[in-house]
Order: sequence, then structure tokens, then C-alpha cells
Amino acid sequence: MTGGVGRTPGETATVAIVDDHEAVRLGLRAACHDAGYDVVADTANVPELLDALDGRACDVVVLDLSLGDGSSVTENVRAVLTTGSGVLVHSIADRVAAVRESLAAGAAGVIPKASPMSSVIAAIAVVARGEVLNNVEWASAIEADRDFAKAQLGRRERDVLHLYASGLPLKLVAMQLGIAHSTAREYLDRIRAKYVEVGRPAPTKVDLLRRAVEDGILPGLDIDGGDGRR
Repeated sequence: MTGGVGRTPGETATVAIVDDHEAVRLGLRAACHDAGYDVVADTANVPELLDALDGRACDVVVLDLSLGDGSSVTENVRAVLTTGSGVLVHSIADRVAAVRESLAAGAAGVIPKASPMSSVIAAIAVVARGEVLNNVEWASAIEADRDFAKAQLGRRERDVLHLYASGLPLKLVAMQLGIAHSTAREYLDRIRAKYVEVGRPAPTKVDLLRRAVEDGILPGLDIDGGDGRR
């Protein structure tokens, strides 16, 4: 679990917002209210949030990546986590180093400020369930980390992953590479096994797409919808 407080089924999830731009706070508050969340606080910085929560936890704190009070990403994320709340970082997506820092500090995910509000609300729902948000911004931050374990794929395995994760059915992947369908399936099974070995399982086609993006086999894409099971 990555944060969030225990709730009984049907109980309203609680959200707090930390951003030093009032317009952003107002927009997020309105959207969360419309989505059925209980917004318990919105503040310009983390100390004000801690005062407002007064020792309580909420399910999700939507935290601006870069506040104007001189605070660091790490100290802000960790301070919020001490309340028992989950942290969803609201960021400018091109700040990869700061995104990595927030994830290393324990944030459950990152959502770009350029995202549609519906995507932000969906991300809040994921974190409110105590889950980690797996998105391209996270993948890009991980990709920049030299210590992140990449699966050691051979050239043909990379070819299969590239085509399959791009959306081709396995039969067409085999035809394009001039190999038997059964051979393509063996390659795919081997790819999945290698990702399991490095602690990055990819049981679905969408998961394989994420791994291909993370490891630079495919360019960054907007991954959403469907579970992509083969």
C-alpha cells in the first residue's frame, strides 16, 4: 500500500490539495467535489496543510511538484506521508529530475498539469485505493535512472516486443518477422519471463507497452484503456 486511509465500502474518499496558485486549487476542488470526493483542505504549502489536517490522514493529497516557498520535493512528500495520506504529485511533466525525486521520496504517482481534469480525477481514484499510479511520466522518470534494472532482451526479442507492443496481433508480428507463430509466442513468453526476473512483471499487452516505453524500445505514448490480455 502506498498511502490512503481505510474506508468502509461506499464511504466518500477524502482529498486535500496543496498548490501555491489559488486558481489551480479552486479548479481541483471543484472537480473533486463534482466527482464525489470530500475535499478536506486546500492550502498553498505543506505546513499549512499539516495545520489544517491537525494529525488526521486523508486518502489523497494532490501535491504541486514545485512550490514557491523554497521547500524541497523530498521534504514535502515525506511530510505529507507522515500523516498517513497518499501523495499524488501534480507536475509540469518535463521536470524529470524532480519527478524522480518525488517518486523516490514515496509519492504514489505523478500526473502532469497539462492532463485533462478527467485524467487527474482518475489518478486520484487510483491513489485513493492505496495503489500506485503507473503512467508514462513515471516511466520516463524511471528511464532516466541509470540504476533502474532493464530487462536484457536480445535483438529478436526487442523486435517482437516493438511490433507486439505497438499493437500488432502476434500472428502478424510473426509474419512480419518471417518466423512461425509458435516461435513468436516463445519469444513473447521469454520476454515476459525476463521482465519478471528484474521485478517488472508484464502480464498484459498494456504492461508490455509500458515496459517498451520505459526501456526505450518505443517512444513515450499515452497509455490508457483496456487490459490488453493476449
